[in-house]
Amino acid sequence: MMNTSRATWTRRALLAGAAAAASPAAVLRLPAPVRVAIVGVEGHPGEITQPLDTMPDVQVAAVADADADALARFQRSSRHLAKARTYRDYRRMLDAEKPDVVAVCNSNGERVAAILEAARRQHHIIAEKPLAMTRGDLERVKTAVAGNRVRLGMLLPMRFAPPFLMLKQIVDRGEIGEVVQISAQKSYQLEDRPDWFKHRETYGSTILWIGPHMLDLMRFTSGRSFREVASFMGRPQFSESGSMETSTATCLRLDNGGTATLHMDYCRPATAPTHGDDRLRLAGTRGVAEYMESTGVVLMTVDQKPHRVENLPAAGSVFRDYIAHVYAGAPTSLPLADIYAVCEAAIAAHEAAIQNRLIPLA
Repeated sequence: MMNTSRATWTRRALLAGAAAAASPAAVLRLPAPVRVAIVGVEGHPGEITQPLDTMPDVQVAAVADADADALARFQRSSRHLAKARTYRDYRRMLDAEKPDVVAVCNSNGERVAAILEAARRQHHIIAEKPLAMTRGDLERVKTAVAGNRVRLGMLLPMRFAPPFLMLKQIVDRGEIGEVVQISAQKSYQLEDRPDWFKHRETYGSTILWIGPHMLDLMRFTSGRSFREVASFMGRPQFSESGSMETSTATCLRLDNGGTATLHMDYCRPATAPTHGDDRLRLAGTRGVAEYMESTGVVLMTVDQKPHRVENLPAAGSVFRDYIAHVYAGAPTSLPLADIYAVCEAAIAAHEAAIQNRLIPLA
C-alpha cells in the first residue's frame, strides 16, 4: 500500500477512478457544525479530506504530526486544510481544540495510545487500521470506547468502492448461491517507505497493515465469517524492507465449512501500470463472481455464461458514512461489530504466522 503521507496524497487508483466515474454525491447537511482534528498524516488521511466538498458542515480544525515537513505537505494537499491549525504534539492539540471527532492516522505502533487519549476525552473517533496490533490492546480500545460512550469508525474505504459493492449485491441476490470458497489478493510496489514500516514495534506486520482491507471485503461481500486461520509470512530478497514482510499467505475456514485464502506481497515491479493489484473471487454453489482491475467484475452462473457486469453502484466514502451515521442518524455501512471482527481476524492471522499454529476465531 502506498504511504500517501510521504508521496502524492492520492487515493489508490481503484477508488480514485471509481469516485471520478460516480455521479456527484448529494450535499450532506448536519444539525450542527462538526470540528475534526487529525492525529498523524500516515496511511490515508486523504480519506478525511476527499469528501469534504459534499460535507459543508464538517471542518478540519487542526492537524498534528511530529514531522513538520510531512505536516506542511499534508496541509498543502487540500484546500480544506488551509485554515487548519497545526501542532507537533497531538495531546496539546486535543487539549486546545476540543474537537468533535478525532481522525487517528499515525503509525500502527502509536495508534492505540492516540485512540485511548481521544476516548478518554470523550471525542468520537475514526482511525486507521488496524486499531491495535495485539489482543490486549484491542480489548483496551473496546473498553475505552464503551466506557466513554464514543462512536468508533475505521478507515476501510475499499468497502465503498463500486466493484466490491457489486460483488456484495450479486451474492445478496443469490446469483452464485452460497459462497463456499473465497480467494483474495493484494500486490503492491515496495517503493521507498518511512522508517516506521521497517520495524515490528511500529509496523506490526504486513498482515496487520494491509490485511484488514481484504479480510473485511471477504466477509462483507460473501456474507460469511471466519472460524479458524493459519498464516505464513516472510521477507526474502528485500533487505531494504527491514522487518516489513514482503510476502504473506493466509488460509481461513468459513463459518459454513468453506475455505478462504488471502495472499499479499510487495513484489509488484515499478514497470506495472498501477501501484497495486487487488483481486477478489467468490465461488458459490451456483456460480462464480470475481473482480480484477484488468477485467472488471465478471460473473458466471449455472444459467449465465461468463460476462462482464456493467452499471456498477456509485462510489461511497467511509468518512462520509461515519459522519452521517454519528451526526445525522443514518444507518451505517460499516457497523462496529464488523470493525472489531476484522481487527480480531487480522490479529489472529498475524499470531498464526508468528506462532506457526492454527488460531481459532469466535
